[in-house]
Amino acid sequence: MKFIVVVGILIVLIGVITIFDARLLTKKLFGFGDQNEATLGLKILGFILAIVGGLIVYLNI
Repeated sequence: MKFIVVVGILIVLIGVITIFDARLLTKKLFGFGDQNEATLGLKILGFILAIVGGLIVYLNI
């Protein structure tokens, strides 16, 4: 298995975990008032990471 494919899989994994645990991560990492905007930002970041990691895996096989 190529190293770059493993990196892509890890990026996808981080993105998916960020999407599903966005509310918990927001409570742990940020201390400002509007939690909904921070949660939305983390979900968008996780989605982008999942897409980028998926493209890395798809284009290297």
